[in-house]
Amino acid sequence: MNLHYITDTKGHKSAVQLPLKDWEQIQKDLGELERLRNKKQFMTELAEAVEEMKLIKEGKIQARNAEDFLNEL
Repeated sequence: MNLHYITDTKGHKSAVQLPLKDWEQIQKDLGELERLRNKKQFMTELAEAVEEMKLIKEGKIQARNAEDFLNEL
């Protein structure tokens, strides 16, 4: 990656320039990371839902009615 730093009059870095191809790759990689994060969150919530259903079937917790469930969404 070929970076160019923009500095102020005191030599402090204030910005970075990079080739468009590199920027596009970064954007693609960030999109993939977001997708994976969303997938992980979905899988965690799904596992929690399965565990909750197990506890309901065992009578350890009470099921919520449909109205309460929909209000949580």
